[in-house]
Amino acid sequence: MALPAKLQNDLKQFQRLQQELGAIQQQRLQLDLKVREVSHTLEELKTVAEDAVIYRPIGGLLVRAKGRKEIEDLLTEDKETAEVRLKAVERQENHLKDRYTTMQQELSQALQNAGVTPSSGADSDSDSEPDSES
Repeated sequence: MALPAKLQNDLKQFQRLQQELGAIQQQRLQLDLKVREVSHTLEELKTVAEDAVIYRPIGGLLVRAKGRKEIEDLLTEDKETAEVRLKAVERQENHLKDRYTTMQQELSQALQNAGVTPSSGADSDSDSEPDSES
């Protein structure tokens, strides 16, 4: 049974939305990892003596830092930037999840109306929806 063109188009949009949601979740995981890593580094830095020699990366080089304070300031700024980006990505992810759920319900209804029972289509995708790890 051939699906109407609008329904085929809606299914393609749904698949794009799934891909976009997966990509944004991957981005959120990477940012979350960066925030944790920088936080851990800041904690470890507190155990380093004030006069210890510390190097920081600049491009492909390691350059001697002026002191621990310089590194703390740079890491704190990196952490704050990553946290702001993380919050923005989380908002975007939540918006996409809402769209995903709405579109999934609409497609399921449209497929039923078209006389197609989605055995492995949009209706059963709720089990395979990328989960958020908060």
